[in-house]
Amino acid sequence: MHGLINRAIQSFVCATYGRSCWLRVTEAARLGFVEFEAMLVYDDDMTSKVMEALSADLDRPQAEVFEDLGTYLVSHPNMEGLRRLLRFGGVSYVEFLHSLDDLADRVRLAVSDLTLPALELRELSATEFQLSCSPGLPRYSNVMVGVLRAMADDYGALVMLSHEGQRQGSDVISIMLVESAFAEGRHFDLGARNG
Repeated sequence: MHGLINRAIQSFVCATYGRSCWLRVTEAARLGFVEFEAMLVYDDDMTSKVMEALSADLDRPQAEVFEDLGTYLVSHPNMEGLRRLLRFGGVSYVEFLHSLDDLADRVRLAVSDLTLPALELRELSATEFQLSCSPGLPRYSNVMVGVLRAMADDYGALVMLSHEGQRQGSDVISIMLVESAFAEGRHFDLGARNG
């Protein structure tokens, strides 16, 4: 597993539940260390053990914890760079949804050795969509549910999301757009600001 993913998990746990929770999790997972390095590659088993230990520590199902991780990746100030990458997908939530087919390629442009599973959007109607998440990262579709929810808030859209399980080897997320301009979205400038 790429160190950036593990580092994001570490950041999520520390920012959301505190450093003491992170220390308990790393001890329970028997990592032998407490800090992930962003540019190293780790055995996938380490990430699984960390998430199992976190789920046990929080007494919450892993699916929920992964969804919370997805929400954190978009909404927390520590992760503004990822939010910006996602917001370049379009000026509306629907345009953002259509840009998800290219997300893995956009991420690879930013970090050449980070490979995300492919995403494929199916538009069933103007307000109903299905997002297929190819295999490749454990619980990636759960993370994407959190990302989709947080991005809806970011755009000011009201959506209903549900994880539909697997179809033809891919996890499927159902997206129903209830209102595209439900609330005022978060401010976004194309140009990054310095200082």
